[in-house]
Amino acid sequence: MRVLDPRDRVALADMVARYALYADHVKYSSLVGLFADDGVLVLPDPPQRLGPVRSFKGRDEIAEALRSLEGFALTSHQIVGQVFDPGRENATATGQIACVAHHLVEEVPGEPTDFVWHVRYTDAYRRENGFWRIARRALQIDFIEKRPVWNWRG
Repeated sequence: MRVLDPRDRVALADMVARYALYADHVKYSSLVGLFADDGVLVLPDPPQRLGPVRSFKGRDEIAEALRSLEGFALTSHQIVGQVFDPGRENATATGQIACVAHHLVEEVPGEPTDFVWHVRYTDAYRRENGFWRIARRALQIDFIEKRPVWNWRG
């Protein structure tokens, strides 16, 4: 059984953490830079469809899709689990990432609501020019909670 080199595991974990950080800080160029040039992002269409149903290919389309983050007053993506495995070919790997993603929306001005998405990312990675990149990321929402927020840094 092949296993990933520990340095590759650390690099992949760092990339996954940076994805969450860049999403929370709405750093599109950094976020999109984590994808391969021909990378694919497959997103759900909540609240109607929680499975990955909308596909975006290439950095330009992915950047446009991620602009949906602008609709939230604040987000907080928390990685709660990650498993990485070697891919079938050299310089490839796969990952299963569990995340709790908070999305604050002001439904009433000054009174934000937190839509909490419990999600799983199913990833395929490829090493390009010495760096790991996301070749494909599919987002599955397992369930959504709606919570009031009493204090926030809005």
